[in-house]
Amino acid sequence: MNLLFVCSRNQWRSPTAESIYRNYSGINVKSAGTEPSARIKLSSKMIEWADYIFVMEKKHKQRICQNFPDEIKGRNIIVLNIPDEFKYMDPDLIGEIKSRVEEYIQ
Repeated sequence: MNLLFVCSRNQWRSPTAESIYRNYSGINVKSAGTEPSARIKLSSKMIEWADYIFVMEKKHKQRICQNFPDEIKGRNIIVLNIPDEFKYMDPDLIGEIKSRVEEYIQ
């Protein structure tokens, strides 16, 4: 199963999610950002690779739909509703991510 986590700058939220699921058996994971200043920028190739695309906020889904209309056809994009108020590997952020993602990876 290929999981892609997306936030704005790929600085705190999506890299935290990537770190959480990196060592899960049977799961491959990547993270990216939607902003031009993102550490790792979202690409068509990443979208096509992913079985599930998890975005932190609705605006990330909107940007993906706007910038990659052909690539997202038939893709499952899940909005996690996690605001940009956490630092990398913040225990509260880890809890939020796990509680919202676990149902999809059972």
